[in-house]
Amino acid sequence: MNKPLLAALAALVITGAGAVPAVAAQADTAASVGKSTTSTTSTTSTTVKAAAAPAIQAVNFAGTVSLSNCSGSLVRFPSSESDDPALVMSNGHCLETGFPAAGEVIVDQASTRTFGLLNAAATRVGTLRASKIAYATMTDTDVSIYQLTTTYAQIASSYGISPLTLNDTHPVAGTAITVVSGYWKRTYACNIDGFAYRLKEGEWTWKDSVRYTSACQTIGGTSGSPVVDNATGNVVAVNNTGNEDGETCTDNNPCEVDASGNVTVREGINYAQETYQIPACFGLDNKLDLSRSGCVLPKP
Repeated sequence: MNKPLLAALAALVITGAGAVPAVAAQADTAASVGKSTTSTTSTTSTTVKAAAAPAIQAVNFAGTVSLSNCSGSLVRFPSSESDDPALVMSNGHCLETGFPAAGEVIVDQASTRTFGLLNAAATRVGTLRASKIAYATMTDTDVSIYQLTTTYAQIASSYGISPLTLNDTHPVAGTAITVVSGYWKRTYACNIDGFAYRLKEGEWTWKDSVRYTSACQTIGGTSGSPVVDNATGNVVAVNNTGNEDGETCTDNNPCEVDASGNVTVREGINYAQETYQIPACFGLDNKLDLSRSGCVLPKP
């Protein structure tokens, strides 16, 4: 797993990574979260076509959050409404209670965890608080969804920050993506290289995982970062692990297992877990309902 703390800090000492926060408006960075950067256009111009598609804009951190040990994001589903209790997404292995065991599913567990809410420039503008862990697991996927004590409308009113939207369709190979870490205030831009039928790490196995191209060299502390489709600004996955040492299927060294059982090890390659299947498991008022039609998340 892309864990923080000692391993991540050691990496920073060696490489200097994370010493300078990423700047939201870097001209050479692919577009991503929030899309809040604006272009300058003359108010007297008559040549701009109203139907023209908006330009892809520079990455920013609006809607991402920092946890005590990981990254995360303020998220909504396509059907979420402004008066719904807001949600924060991270990894299952980022829970304050420790890693869930293989086969373990946590539902509606009380929590008072806090999250640092970031604006477009990666400045912490407020603190959000959980009321519960709505859902968390490391089985089939690696995700945690916290329900907050505030609604989306209240957060927008207090901080001017809107949630990121989870795509409800399967991601596509070749898509340009950005991994946005609220923990380190850094971004990682690459493409979806493909998908691992099964990704096995230690006692855990994940299904249909996103494999990045080699440009996304995520580190400890980036766990739980939203993986954003640059073209839409929507979240398509949640960053969670990478093969650090070339070992086979051990902790911090996931291996890919195909449908025939063949094992492939890709040292230095990092992965994420798809999130398109999550919206189907939440209904009115962002309430978890694992019995809903189309919901395939593991059940307790």
